[in-house]
Amino acid sequence: MGWKGSLFLALSPSEREQKNETKTSLPGPLHRPRSAGFGASSRPPRAHLSSTMASVSNVKKSRALERTIVVAGLPVGLLSDQLLTTLVETYFRDIKNEGGDIEDVIYPTRTKGVAYVIFKEKKVAENVVRQKKHHLAIQKTVHAELTVSHFSEKVFSSVKATLDLSVFRGQIILESLVIDLKKKIPTLNFSPLGPGGRISVEGPFLAIKKLKESLLSKASSLLEKNRNVMTEGRKQNRQSPQKSQSSDNLVETLRPLVPETVRSSEMLVMDTDVFLYLKWKCGFYEITLNKFNILSQERVDGDVTTICLASVQGDSGPNSAQHVKELIEEWAQGLHSELRKETFILEGKGNREKRNIERACEQLQSRYLRVLINFHKTHIDIIGSSPDTYLFKKEVMKLIGQKVS
Repeated sequence: MGWKGSLFLALSPSEREQKNETKTSLPGPLHRPRSAGFGASSRPPRAHLSSTMASVSNVKKSRALERTIVVAGLPVGLLSDQLLTTLVETYFRDIKNEGGDIEDVIYPTRTKGVAYVIFKEKKVAENVVRQKKHHLAIQKTVHAELTVSHFSEKVFSSVKATLDLSVFRGQIILESLVIDLKKKIPTLNFSPLGPGGRISVEGPFLAIKKLKESLLSKASSLLEKNRNVMTEGRKQNRQSPQKSQSSDNLVETLRPLVPETVRSSEMLVMDTDVFLYLKWKCGFYEITLNKFNILSQERVDGDVTTICLASVQGDSGPNSAQHVKELIEEWAQGLHSELRKETFILEGKGNREKRNIERACEQLQSRYLRVLINFHKTHIDIIGSSPDTYLFKKEVMKLIGQKVS
């Protein structure tokens, strides 16, 4: 089924991620049960603040991928970098927050509002990520809600998006909309607004997700508002032909992408790699949809996938779509922390070398059932747990006569 009035035109990995496409993540375990009796830790030496903008390379050089977490949601421009680094270090050293000894805190980074925390022990990083809610006290009355995940040098960190905001033209002043979005989500970088209503955005995936959800909510609100206007206008039969046509166009543009027979619908946004793995490698997705009689429509926009879940009238409870949304989000959150991605670059290679890589991947596919392989013209993506992707790539390199980098 087609989607109308898409807000996102194109999404692509950020340039800094593309440069690292052939790097290999160190193998590490999947999500493990919390260790019992986790005790207090000694006070570590103070984490230093780099004099230059730190990046993912700092973590790679430390060879501490399994002990590193990504902390997103830090306030931008409210405190000095030095003070914010101190607050982050203090928070994640506290055993009340499942913290422990810290080797280093890397901040600022190339992504606004994101820091890397390297613990001395892998189990501490796992415990911190396992705790779902983290609130950092910035000031007496100001708290930042943090999003914490395992470090991955490639997957699910930063994306670029091109938005088409022209759908809001005539309803909202686009310049004001952009200003409002910048205030709501300061971790995103916005390009100047183009004459056609297009604008480029770059930042953490979770911030892009928040942006898309905000725009979808605003679009739905405008749709409902215009429906009310149209209903009232038809009752009174006073609406001018020009205004009626304008309202019809907006409704057509923003029309929900579910059949009229549905009772309720929910929208959720996911990283595309996580969604593809969830759909093709986890029976949970299809089983859950069937169990609760939920219809789904999926729109893949580069790195971001939007899913519309709809419960069919008479076949499911009134809150089924919302319940399924919560189940999928919880499952996806776990995958987001556990999955890693490796990439074989095909572009620029000879036909024989390309075919050898493809054959090697196909040959190993039946042995690595928990690895998702996505074949593209320019590259092949390998998605799975850190140990699986590492071993898969190692075997592919062996089959084609190359050493693992």
